[in-house]
Amino acid sequence: MREQRERNFRILEFKENKFDIIGDVHGCYDELMELVQKLGYEKKGQAYVHPQGRRLISVGDVADKGPKNLAALEFWMDQVIYGGSFWVHGNHCNKLYRFFLGNKVRMSHGLENTIEELEKRSKEERVAFRNRFMSCYKSQCYYLLLDKRRLAVVHGGLREESMGRFSNKIRAVCLYGETAGVFEKNEKPIRLDWAEEYRGKAFVVYGHTVQEKPNIVHNTVDIDQGCVYGGYLTALRYPEREFVQVRGKAYAEYLGSGKVPE
Repeated sequence: MREQRERNFRILEFKENKFDIIGDVHGCYDELMELVQKLGYEKKGQAYVHPQGRRLISVGDVADKGPKNLAALEFWMDQVIYGGSFWVHGNHCNKLYRFFLGNKVRMSHGLENTIEELEKRSKEERVAFRNRFMSCYKSQCYYLLLDKRRLAVVHGGLREESMGRFSNKIRAVCLYGETAGVFEKNEKPIRLDWAEEYRGKAFVVYGHTVQEKPNIVHNTVDIDQGCVYGGYLTALRYPEREFVQVRGKAYAEYLGSGKVPE
């Protein structure tokens, strides 16, 4: 592996650039395990590995809203530490990180579910979980550039001119996508469709905004199909550009402006 590493993004080259990129899990651990096995991964020691050397990548938002948030987080921590996987920062991951830092954050949008699970553990277990999550989070980044910059993985969005750069504005887009600066009645920001304007050479795989189908638009694809709302948990296989999905259960009510698959 060759790596050009910055504090907030990573440029990686592997001998085999074969990846399975998984969309927003939001605590749907059972669906995650079903998808990982459907992709052909097998448990070896403390992580899942693929017999053909493929690697798992998460687009972030692993926890909150679903029924097994800690299990989902622990799966990805094991994958990062022992399985050669990657996990870009999502806004929900970032919120949990800020909570563990002691910052004032709102117990809303599913974070309360994750913390409620954590509070059921002993003090020693809570401290160990916090320390492990913080270490793992700090080892990861906001976006990845892979396969000679032919592939970019991010949570919310990434414009071509931002690739290989970082700023507070780029950070916000990575976490939240591009927004109009105003909010809907449900307190969610009104989002701008940055992908419609994208004309870059890198294929951008992202999540964050629920879409009914993982349509490829101008060399980008949103693989958040609302698993936690009863949609699908989606994986994109790269370089094949094939989609693999499993059906989710409706653990939470969808309040956004997109459309959850029926």
